[in-house]
Amino acid sequence: MKSKKKIEKPKPEKQQPIKIEPPEDKIESRRVFLKKLWMGLGILAGAEFIGAVTGFLFSGKGNSKETEAKKLIEAGRVDSFKPNSVTPFRGGRFFLARLKDGGFIAVSLRCTHLGCSINWEEDKKRFICPCHASAFSIDGDVLNPPAPKALDYYPIIIENGIVKVDVGTRKQREKFNKDQLTFA
Repeated sequence: MKSKKKIEKPKPEKQQPIKIEPPEDKIESRRVFLKKLWMGLGILAGAEFIGAVTGFLFSGKGNSKETEAKKLIEAGRVDSFKPNSVTPFRGGRFFLARLKDGGFIAVSLRCTHLGCSINWEEDKKRFICPCHASAFSIDGDVLNPPAPKALDYYPIIIENGIVKVDVGTRKQREKFNKDQLTFA
């Protein structure tokens, strides 16, 4: 019997993958660039955050009442407003009401519950908030909650028979008081 010799084929040499590495200075420059980029973005985000917090804390809302000058709106002659009537001044953000006794009060058109704009219902002689059904009397007192307090009001000045409303000074109140009325 003949023995068979195995013929060995030459094994191909394993070829190592060729690694091409960029020069050392390019790796460093890319790392340095990315590091500077992230640092710059972090500084920008920090500056925006500080600006937002500063703007919130020092918005000046607390000082506006002290520094704001009177803003008078001329509503009209005293005799042009009938007793027990309400006249809207949407541009001035108030309703001018003349009560049965002849006293004037300018009530804000913003509900004291959530700040919705109220409407005057002539047939029912009341202000109504369309958002949550709060109702107010002609003098701004709460008739139907959820409004927690009476409508804010603006001071009125009557000079030479002309009614003027100071819309630069809004006053808050818990309920209606006769002292809040202005008489001709």
